Amino acid sequence: MLYPSIDSLMKNIDSKYTLVTVSAKRAREMQGNDDCLLEKTVSKKYVGKALEEIYEGLLKYDIENNNL
Repeated sequence: MLYPSIDSLMKNIDSKYTLVTVSAKRAREMQGNDDCLLEKTVSKKYVGKALEEIYEGLLKYDIENNNL
């Protein structure tokens, strides 16, 4: 089972495409810098950690400026 669920993630991000793009970009940042915003995560993989950050509301996407 995926945690967090797609339905719960879609409350914070407007589309699935944006969700994939934001989580992949954040996962690459974490891989290079090893700087997770959450103290404790369920997932051990970078993409899972990025999805958890989105779920907790720590990552936002600015549509007009294309910025995290």
